[in-house]
This record gives sequence, C-alpha cells and structure tokens, in this order.
Amino acid sequence: MESKKILVADDDPSIRDLCGLILQTEGFEVLTAEDAVTCVALSRQENPDLVLLDWMMPEVDGMDALRLLKASDRTRHIPVVMLTALDSAAQITEATLNGADGYVTKPFEGPDLVALVCRFTGVVR
Repeated sequence: MESKKILVADDDPSIRDLCGLILQTEGFEVLTAEDAVTCVALSRQENPDLVLLDWMMPEVDGMDALRLLKASDRTRHIPVVMLTALDSAAQITEATLNGADGYVTKPFEGPDLVALVCRFTGVVR
C-alpha cells in the first residue's frame, strides 16, 4: 500500500522535526513547510492526504492559509487539522467555520498525533 502523504506546516523547526520523526516512524511520508505561503504552494503541488497547520506563523498566518486551501478547487478536499497553541473556544470556532477538519492543541502526545493522522487518512493500525 502506498504511504499517505502528510504536510506539516509550522514555523518552529522543532515541531516540524518532531512531527516528521513520529509520522515517518509510523510509515507516513512527511512534507514540511516553514510558513503558510509554502504550505499552500506545496498543497497545490503535492496533493497531500492531510495538512497539519500551525495558526501562528510570520507574514501569512495559518488561518489565512486555511482559507486559501478551502477556497481552491485544487485543495479544498484535503483535510486540514490546526495544530496550535491557541486553545480558546472562539479560536476553535473560527477555525471550524473557516473549514478546519480538526483542531489539536500543543503540546500533544505522539500516540495521539498518530491516531489523529490515521483517522483523517483512513489508515488502520
């Protein structure tokens, strides 16, 4: 079976590296983006099976990237899970209203991340 492609978009290299290590160990192909503009471009180019998207990034934030992904015919089908330290009810509601398929707050546990990715990609463990 072809491995599922996960795009991790976060300006923090330690989060990108941690997610990459966890998910690659579980057999997922991992792409990374250090900013929202790269996230949108890679999503259009690579058609990942899931995007894990940080909200707080420089220049263009994750919410703007989410809106762009969900507004495009090429990328609206890709599930996007916000992976962020922001955890107020208002922020979760804003993300959901803008098309986020899920919401995970940092810090997170590795097994929880794997379970979430499996759920959104249809991988059975």
